[in-house]
Formats: sequence, C-alpha cells, structure tokens
Amino acid sequence: MNSLTKMALGLIGQLKPLPALEGASTLLHLPAPSLSGGMPLIAALASRQSRREFAPEPLAEQQLSDLLWAAAGINRHELGGRTVPSAMNSQEVLLYVAMPQGLFLYEPLPHHLRLIVASDVRRVTGQQDFVDTAPLDLVFVADHSRLGLVPAAQREAYAYVMAGAMAQNVYLYCASEGLATVIRAWFDRDALSQAMGLQADHQLLLSQTVGGMKAESSA
Repeated sequence: MNSLTKMALGLIGQLKPLPALEGASTLLHLPAPSLSGGMPLIAALASRQSRREFAPEPLAEQQLSDLLWAAAGINRHELGGRTVPSAMNSQEVLLYVAMPQGLFLYEPLPHHLRLIVASDVRRVTGQQDFVDTAPLDLVFVADHSRLGLVPAAQREAYAYVMAGAMAQNVYLYCASEGLATVIRAWFDRDALSQAMGLQADHQLLLSQTVGGMKAESSA
C-alpha cells in the first residue's frame, strides 16, 4: 500500500491493522543476548546509516534477541540498569515490536516478548510503503505515569532523549550485524494509538523499521 492510499484511509478513519498469523504465542521467549563479538564501535559508527529497502524474511531468533537487548536490555542486573540512560531510572519509554504474528511488548527483565494485540499492525506504524512488509517495526512509546517526579512540561523532552538513545543503539547493532534500519516519525498517531490500544498517559514518540538487506537484482 502506497503513502497516498494510507493517508486517504487515515482521513476517513480506515487505516486498520491486518489479521495476525495464526498460532501466535502470547509469550515469545528469547535466547540470552550474545555479549561478545560484533563490529568495533568506531567501525559501527562509520557504517551507521538509514536504509529504506528490506528483505521480507524474519530476523533470526538470536538477532531479534540481541537487537532488543541493545535497544533496551538490562546490562547491570544488580542495579536493573539498562543499555540506555533514563532520568532517575524511570525507564519511561516502552518498546513495542510489530511483526506478522502480532504486536508485542518487550519486557527486559525476563527478556521476552509479550503479546499485546493479536493483529498485524505493521502497516499502521508509518505512512511509508515499506513498513507493511518489513519483518518488524519498533514503536517507542512514552509512559508519562513513570515520570511523576519530573515537571509535566519536561516529561516529553526526557522521553525523547531516551527514545533517541534506544534508536541509536538499534542503528549501531544493525550496522554491526549487516541489517537495514531507518527511524521514522511520519505516522498516523490516532490510527496507531487505536491499533495499539494505548492508554491516555501513553505518547507515541518514534517508529523504527528493521530487517535484512534487500538483495540487489542482477541485470
């Protein structure tokens, strides 16, 4: 579905999720993240870029595990510390994963994905056509109820800082792993909020598409 069609459907309130693949589990247990190997940091920074073409095949289970850990995983278990900074350790940004099997919430402590909506909401995560068929779309959502000690006027800024750090971690992991990714802020917020069943104190921040590199066609 192209961008114009999506915008037209959004205007009439008809930009809707698709049915999820049958037989999706309510919990997807991930293997432990791999904490060794990978590209040196400077090389990953040199390779970091946005790509907007994706192979449709799903990520390997280990890649999915490592990707989510890089974005928001726990790296200091004695403190519950994460791979990204958060004001007063509020951990106010929730990481959702939209896949053909449904919409999942990443829960860092058990390091698993919990099914939230049994629908394929990928098409609603952005106006771009590639989000419909890329293997997964990440959605960063601020839970402002976790920022009770922060003045209300500053909460959005705090959440965007955390989401930006999470997105950059995803970029660096993808550069190291040879995956494609692009961060996005162009989506129908009303349609996506409804599709995700978000609460009143939840705010959509950003989306990020991830997938394998699309093979170049040979002449």
